[in-house]
Amino acid sequence: MARPKRPAPPPLRVDTVRVVLAGTGLWAIALVVLLLLGDRVDRVWVWTCVAGIALSGPGLALMHWQGHLGRDRRPPTR
Repeated sequence: MARPKRPAPPPLRVDTVRVVLAGTGLWAIALVVLLLLGDRVDRVWVWTCVAGIALSGPGLALMHWQGHLGRDRRPPTR
């Protein structure tokens, strides 16, 4: 006999802008560290950091286009 399924939990409310900006900040810190190391690191890592920083712009634009940025992000009051 099949056991009854529990209802799915409600989705988490996440501030996606804060997550993207935190990730961009981490890429920027990594870029500074790599630039300080100079020729001791392969340049592909520098360009990886640049790509991580550059892709945050289109990512934020896509979230805005999809409607994630314009909404009120406060939790609902009961």
